[in-house]
Amino acid sequence: MNSGISKRRRIEIAVLNALVYVCAGLMCLMLLGIIGYILVRGIPHITPGLLTSKPSLINDTIGILPNILNTLYIIIVTLIIVLPIGVGAAVYLNEYARNKRIVRIIELATETLSGIPSIIYGLVGMLIFVQFFSLGTSLIAGALTLVIMTLPTIIKTTQESLKTVPNGYREGALGLGAGKWYMIRTTVLPSAIDGIVTGCILSVGRIVGESAALLFTAGMANEILGIWESVMPGKAGSTLTVALYMYAKERGEFDIAFSIAAILLILTLIINLAAKFAAKRLRRKENENG
Repeated sequence: MNSGISKRRRIEIAVLNALVYVCAGLMCLMLLGIIGYILVRGIPHITPGLLTSKPSLINDTIGILPNILNTLYIIIVTLIIVLPIGVGAAVYLNEYARNKRIVRIIELATETLSGIPSIIYGLVGMLIFVQFFSLGTSLIAGALTLVIMTLPTIIKTTQESLKTVPNGYREGALGLGAGKWYMIRTTVLPSAIDGIVTGCILSVGRIVGESAALLFTAGMANEILGIWESVMPGKAGSTLTVALYMYAKERGEFDIAFSIAAILLILTLIINLAAKFAAKRLRRKENENG
């Protein structure tokens, strides 16, 4: 099969293949090393008291239950708002928009927004949501700021996934008498579910790992809030990443910081697996209905 390839060319191909495998192996080793180091340093310090209490200077206790709840609240509220807007915008750009110039301008704007540093989002969120809309330093102000941050990711991944759906699917559905929205809802979107889930996972990763923007908008309070209290104006709360920053940078308690980092890794893994499971169930349901 390689009889027509010179010996020098075969050596070059072998060397390039080896370099690719070496680079991939190094990346995997670096990833495993970072994850392993965080888990080894953090898991021994994760205790029931740490997970089920809040910090108190009077009682001299350290707890991160408020931070865990605030992180979950931020994730849920942000996704509830950003997913319909992002997926709807991607559907419009890919299926309805006819002015290519406007589409290119919007795509350029989303790409530009995705590259803006998070600290700038935090300043803008503080000026708009905290001060102009009088939401105060609160979880809802932080969630709305994260909506703007993650919206370009949702739009881009969904739009690219919609482009991979064969036009034959659309033509077949329209040829059978389906309306355009019915065709998009029953044929196009189920075929693009993988891209939507990918955008959701990327957004969750950015939400969980964000601290700079939340310092300006969500605050650093450590009170335990209910699910309805979390969306009320003026209800401030710190997430796990903000707590990690405070324990590591301000208080120098690195054992607690590593335990929070380990919890963040585990929480992100659980959310990603849940998103993958939900996507699989949706595909299975669509296949059964189809």
